[in-house]
Amino acid sequence: MNLVSAVIKERICYVEMQNADHFNCLSEEMCQELIESLQYGYDQECVGIVIKAQCKKGVWSAGHDIRELPQDGNDPLAYDVPMEKLIRKVQETPIPVIACVDGTVWGGACDLCLSCDMIVSSSIATFAITPAKIGIPYNASGIMHFINQLGLNKAREMFFLATPIEAGDALNVGLINRVAEPDQLESVLEEHFLNPLRRNSVLSISAIKRQFRILSRASSVIPSESFERINAYRTRVYKGADYQEGINAFLEKRAPVYKGKASDLDTTK
Repeated sequence: MNLVSAVIKERICYVEMQNADHFNCLSEEMCQELIESLQYGYDQECVGIVIKAQCKKGVWSAGHDIRELPQDGNDPLAYDVPMEKLIRKVQETPIPVIACVDGTVWGGACDLCLSCDMIVSSSIATFAITPAKIGIPYNASGIMHFINQLGLNKAREMFFLATPIEAGDALNVGLINRVAEPDQLESVLEEHFLNPLRRNSVLSISAIKRQFRILSRASSVIPSESFERINAYRTRVYKGADYQEGINAFLEKRAPVYKGKASDLDTTK
């Protein structure tokens, strides 16, 4: 069964996640189908792509499929894992990608939304980035993405606390572009985002999107030594006992009992 559908209507490609029974987890299969759908929308010369989801129990996407996280000492968020490939695909697709959110967004799905060029959400939507709940060391590119979008303090709040922020708060800090009542979400999406896209020059927009991508990276150049330190910190986490405990607790549907100490990250040990 396909996990994603892609339908083109009036030069817009509507990409919908359809695995609501598993809360649209970003499994390897889901990520691959989303990547293919994004490419399809671009190949068909659409002027924009909308990512939507069939929701169950109010969940738009539960984020990374915890059952697929490596438990053999490998980096769970390495450059070539499916979710990272999907995030780069969204960022690099030469036409605007819009997330239309009408439920709760968790973990890597929050990063997926931020990777989109714009986000339209219902007033009941919430957003949470949750690696600290599972014991996952998020990667540097993802953290920089949140810092660039939200600012340092709000990014810290979201990562350290791992608690959902409501749509109004998300709008105030620039995480999303517009909030609508649930029954008006589709009309707001069409009127305020898709109709203007259809009227504008896709060639101009594509060039501007590429510039945004280049210029946003230009302000975040980090010395190679700093990346080596980051990798050392992250490796100690995903090879440690807390990482395994986080996965086990999720699978066993219980609260995790973490025993790690901040001093465990001392790379001089």
